[in-house]
Formats: sequence, structure tokens, C-alpha cells
Amino acid sequence: MALSPQFLDELKHRFTLSDVVGRSVKLVRRGRESTGLCPFHNEKTPSFTVNDQKGFYHCFGCGEHGSVLDFVMKTQGMTFPEAVETLAGEVGMEVPKPSREEIERQKERASLAEVMDAVAGWYQTQLRAQVGKGALDYIKGRGLADETLTRFGLGYAPAGRTALKEAMKARDIEEDQLVETGMLIKPEDGGAAYDRFRDRLMFPITDRQGRVIAFGGRALSKDAKAKYLNSPETGLFHKGATLYNWANVRAASYDAGQVLVVEGYMDVIALAQAGIDYAVAPLGTALTEEQISHLWQMADEPILSFDGDNAGQRAAGRAVERALPMLRPGKSLRFMMMPPGDDPDSLVQREGREAIEALIDKAEPLVSVLWNNITVGVHADTPERRAGLEKKVFGKLAEIQDENVKGLYQREFRDRLFQRFRPQRNRTNSGGARGSGRKRLAPATGLLASTKLGRVKSGAPVTDTLQQLLVLTLVNHPEILVRHEEEVAGLEFSVPGLDGVRNALVEKAAFGDALDREAVHTHLEAAGHMDIVRRTAADKSLKGDWFAWPEAALSDALTGFEHLLSRYQHITAAKTAYEQAEADYAADMTEENHARFVAAQATFRALEEKEADKEGYRLESGRFSFI
Repeated sequence: MALSPQFLDELKHRFTLSDVVGRSVKLVRRGRESTGLCPFHNEKTPSFTVNDQKGFYHCFGCGEHGSVLDFVMKTQGMTFPEAVETLAGEVGMEVPKPSREEIERQKERASLAEVMDAVAGWYQTQLRAQVGKGALDYIKGRGLADETLTRFGLGYAPAGRTALKEAMKARDIEEDQLVETGMLIKPEDGGAAYDRFRDRLMFPITDRQGRVIAFGGRALSKDAKAKYLNSPETGLFHKGATLYNWANVRAASYDAGQVLVVEGYMDVIALAQAGIDYAVAPLGTALTEEQISHLWQMADEPILSFDGDNAGQRAAGRAVERALPMLRPGKSLRFMMMPPGDDPDSLVQREGREAIEALIDKAEPLVSVLWNNITVGVHADTPERRAGLEKKVFGKLAEIQDENVKGLYQREFRDRLFQRFRPQRNRTNSGGARGSGRKRLAPATGLLASTKLGRVKSGAPVTDTLQQLLVLTLVNHPEILVRHEEEVAGLEFSVPGLDGVRNALVEKAAFGDALDREAVHTHLEAAGHMDIVRRTAADKSLKGDWFAWPEAALSDALTGFEHLLSRYQHITAAKTAYEQAEADYAADMTEENHARFVAAQATFRALEEKEADKEGYRLESGRFSFI
């Protein structure tokens, strides 16, 4: 099977090697690699390593080494053509049919690659010649050392209209080949071909194997129409599928554990000279899906650098839009915003590597940038506006294709919406029990005084009964959590199982989920907490507290709950003080400690029997209604 290196590279690139290996080998992630027991020989201690960024596996025990194609062939007993067909089928790639024409095209591509190599060498020579003195002075004035110029292969295209054309002709390189690579422009009217790049500082662009496939040219004349000019699309060069400095960064990103995406050639080069050699740049356009896929082969969370102005914010937003549908477990982006007026080139030249690394450390995750893009400047001070914002948020999240990632984003954004819109309640805390700054309740009167809210019959401890009633009221009237979520979250329960019910209720409220009774019961059932709810509801001694049951009006349930909550908080605080006074008296039986103990005991006992009601309380629940 005669397949092009480009096709095979693309096929391998479509797979994350650890995903394929993980189908038959249990892998454990360790840093930037995964390890497991070798499938090619028997071993008890893992010596088999998979490196996704470099695209190979290696066993230090038996020496097996290869790519995703090798792994499929060796573990599934396939031939090379069978492995190619199988993997290509998984990702929807059509395997090129071997033909004489295809073979000829591959020979032609190899020939064109040789042409581009010759052009790159000639440009480099011109930069060091007298004709390139102005370009060399310019680039050295930008702070680049000779070693850096050589490392990145910078060159110079002379101003003459046919300087390159004549130089390549002397090397027996045909004009048609130079036109095909984009180095010459052939007028449509049939006129003589001429050099595309003239009087420009030249930046060779390579593929991921390091072969020159295109050029970028920086104008040195102030009269040039375009400051930067790139090669056109050719059989070798596809702008949206290529990254500047790609070949060098593949190894550097592995060592650094990250890859940085900047705007231009000079940013990449200046950073590399300063020791940050894991930077790449797109080629004059916004990042494409294919470029993002390439970046994820080098790092799980590539860092994108943008100017801190409005244009930079918009560019970051476009990158988020492009990446959002592609997100998958472990693969995302981070965003580094530059100080106003700076780009990576200027900042690293002025303040050094540490300034860039400080910004990298503060890079924001995609989730935060997306949230800001959606919500900044949005007014949501009415129910209608809030509904509009929620529709916008969850409509955007619907673009995420991976269901697991989408679900977690929806959960995160529900929480953020809840935090943004939750009622801001004023509380007074004076160092006593939580909620001790509340207005004290009036003595119980009327029908309420006959419930356990006002008095407790003999039997279970009063606090146990109050705990059961609190939870029962919340389960049957979960809307109460909108007003009292924080108080409920801070309660301590001693009755087994009630903590779990409370935690599940608070969790549902915090995520902004629906707080209707049916949805809450479904949530509790799924979480395994409905059994304790059923046992509590079956306690006949609680039946008299009608406000805790589903038939009660929400207003009655809320009033009853608030009385219940206040009483429980006061009793709990008094009980704590009583137990502390008792311990102090047992440790040191002084008259003073005895007096404190007796007073604390009396306070606690009194609260246990205290009746409570709210002034103006009226019953509105069906058969209990009266004025």
C-alpha cells in the first residue's frame, strides 16, 4: 500500500494513543505519560509507557516500541493495510487508492519540498550578504542574536522583481515549480512570472516534521501595502492546518508540559531567545479547529495569549467559540491577557522571561472566559432579564458535543447563576448561636400552641423531634430553601440519616435546580435518602405538626419552619452552654461555677418547654383556614 507520509501523519494525529492502547491495557496517568503492564510480554511491575504528545509507546522491559498503527497491528494481528483501513474507518478518513497518479503526486511533492529548501537557503544567504544589510540591521535592532537568526532560518528577499526567479533558474529549478509553491506569481494575462516576496524579511514556515512548506515576509519598506505577507495555499501549505514553529515546539512542549499560542513570528522568536521555547503562532488568522487539535496533541490545556484591549477580548471570545464544541475530558484552553500596550515580544525584551511566566501562571481557564463573555455588561435585575440570561447561557453550553463535559459545565454555570442571583440577606451575629440576632418570637397563641413547635410531649428528646420536623418541612416544601439555604446548610443534626437528606437538598438548591416537591423527591430517591424520609414521615407523633406536611400552604409551612428553626438554634446554643458549664463545674467545684451551671441548666430546661409563635400568625391551609 503506497500511502503518503502526509496521510499517515494525519491518520495518527486523529487518535490519542493512550485512548487506543487503553482499550486493551489498563493505564495509569503519571505526569505527561501513562503506564501499564506490557501487552507484549508477561510482567508484574509496569514497564510499558505511552506518550501521547510524542505519539509512541515503549516498553522498557521487552523493548517494544511504535505508533498507534504498530500497536493495532501487533495486538490485533493485522497487516499494515488492515490497520490503516480500521483506524481510518473509525475517524471517517478515506484511504487513498494507490495509483500511478498518486505515486507521481508524491514524487512531485518531494520535489517541491526540495525546491522550498533551496529557496530557504538562498534567502538566508541574502540576509548575510551586502544586499541584506538593511534587513539584518533591522532584525538585530529588534534584539535578536545571530544564533537566534540561524535557529529560525531567517532570510531576506531582495527588492528586485525577479531576483529569486533568476537565482533558482541558475540551479535548474523550473519556473513552474516556483509558481506551484507560491514563490512566483504568474499573471493571468500571460505576462512573465515575478517574485512574490520582495524587500522583505523572510520567516520560513515548516510542517511538523520540520520541512519548509511556506514563508512569511515582513515588509521593510514603509510604502508596502501589507506589513506581513504569507505564502498562498499550495499543495504543500494549508494555512489553517499549520502552526509557526510547530516542529521545534513538539519536543519543547513535552519538556515544559505546556504550549503557548501567541500572535506573530516575532513573539515566538523573542520568547524562544529568552528561554520560553514552547510558543507557536497561527498564520494571520483565528485558530481553526484543526490547529486546536494539533495543540491538544502537545498539551492538554494550551495557553492562548491575547492583548488586554477590547480587540484582544474579542479575539479570545472567538477562540472560545471555536473550541467549545470540541471540548472533551481533559482537553481545554487557558487564556493569558497581556498588559495594555504590550505583546509577548515587547514584554519579554523589557522585563525578561519571568514576566511572561508570571502571566502564564495567572492564565484563566476557558470556563471563566466563557462566563465573562456571556455575562459581562448584562443586566439581569428583573425576572425576565434573568430568564433571558439563563437561556443565553444554556443555549451556548448546548454547543458542547461531549455529554460529560457539557453536564459539568451546566452544573458549574447553574451554581454561578445561583450565586449571582441569590438573595443578599442581612444577618446580625453577636458571637452567640447562629441566628441569635433574630427578633425574639412572641409567646405561642391559638392553634400553633398545640403543636410541638410550642410544646414537646414526653418521649424523644426535643432536639430530635425538631430535627425531624425541620427536614420533613423542607422535603415537602423545598421552596423554603430559597430563603433559608445558608441557615439550613449550617445546621448540625444528631438523628441518623438527616444530615444526608439535608446535604442533598442544599446541593440541589445550590446548583439552581428546580425546587418543586416532585423534583426534590426524585433527587432524594436517586441519592438513596428517601428511606429515612419515609421513616420520618411514618412517625405518628409528628402528625400533629400539620405545617410540615404537603397539604399545608407554603406560607404556613414557611412560618412554621422559621419558628422551628429559631427554636432549634436557641435550644442548641443553650444546650451547648449548659454542657460547657456542667463540665466546668465538674472540673472545678467552686461556688461561682456551680451558680453558672445552675443558671445554664435552668435556661436550657426553660427553652425546652418554651412556647413560641409569631405575632399576627394566620392559618391559610385548607381545613385549618380561619382569621
